[in-house]
Amino acid sequence: MQVPFLDLRASYLELKTEIDDVVARVLDSGCYILGSEVEAFEAEYAEYCEVKHAVGVANGLDALHLALLAMDVGYGDEVIVPSNTYIATWLAISHCGATPVPVEPDEYTYNIDPARIEAALTPRTKVILPVHLYGQPADLDPILAIARRNGLRVLEDGAQAHGARYKGRRIGGHGDAVAWSFYPGKNLGALGDGGALTTNDQVIADRIRVLRNYGSREKYVNEVQGFNSRLDPLQAAVLRVKLQHLDTWNRRRKAVAEQYLQSLVKTGLSLPRIPVWAEPAWHLFVIRHPQRDILQRKLTAAGIGTLIHYPIPPHMQSAYADMGFEQRDLPIAARLANEVLSLPIGPQMDASMAEIVSKITYI
Repeated sequence: MQVPFLDLRASYLELKTEIDDVVARVLDSGCYILGSEVEAFEAEYAEYCEVKHAVGVANGLDALHLALLAMDVGYGDEVIVPSNTYIATWLAISHCGATPVPVEPDEYTYNIDPARIEAALTPRTKVILPVHLYGQPADLDPILAIARRNGLRVLEDGAQAHGARYKGRRIGGHGDAVAWSFYPGKNLGALGDGGALTTNDQVIADRIRVLRNYGSREKYVNEVQGFNSRLDPLQAAVLRVKLQHLDTWNRRRKAVAEQYLQSLVKTGLSLPRIPVWAEPAWHLFVIRHPQRDILQRKLTAAGIGTLIHYPIPPHMQSAYADMGFEQRDLPIAARLANEVLSLPIGPQMDASMAEIVSKITYI
């Protein structure tokens, strides 16, 4: 029996009738840019995230980029960012002309370590940008306290954390704004690219609405030099369907994660550690092993799909060679890149598939 890492087709087939119906509705509407479908999704997603505003954009990277611009981040500014994250978090900062300042993670949660942040602050620091990596919330209270003490904004990267909770409250508005991706493989995934910002700040929401639409709120009247970054009505319609199933699908992910946590405890693997205040979305189930590459080949040979999130940390990518980092500069991120491995997890994965993964003899 093959166990795919994630079966996107199965996700579509489970909701095929609902999705096909709303796609036909949008096609029949004749409205293919913004409009009522996007507005309805924005209202529903804001309510889900327990915030006042949601603004749909073209993708997760744009969500981060436009949010930083709405916070007046620009040339000469610095943004605190995790050393252990997908490169999009860094790219958004660079696209503003600002400098990403990496801070190492807690080695057991993989999220940015709040105890290391203040040492990285300078007079040029403008924003702290924690990532809720793999669907597990970062420890926000100490981060927000640091931001308040130093007059800084907090932008959260929630691309992997749809439905996650921090101390009982959904991720969506703890900081100044949260950037979301609806890439197809996400817990709330579109049938193409999509993104959004959630916030309780009216000014930030208004700025992003203008920036996403050529700097315009009235057609042919451009207030600022904006961008073309609009959530597609077709994707918004699909997301509205999937949002109704998100909590159920997250519970299925949690069941797979709990099965792994119980059955893999004596295998020699380093398993995810969940703080008592965190309710992860279980976007990924990430293990660690010093012989990760050998283990991955073994799982592949057994028909089990795995991925590495992420094999090269941002500071070692060619894209950031000009910053002059070496592996030893950020040793925790470098070590994680050599050891982490993501096991199959998804809402269409049943207990028998998880059992197959659990019964492998791990090295």
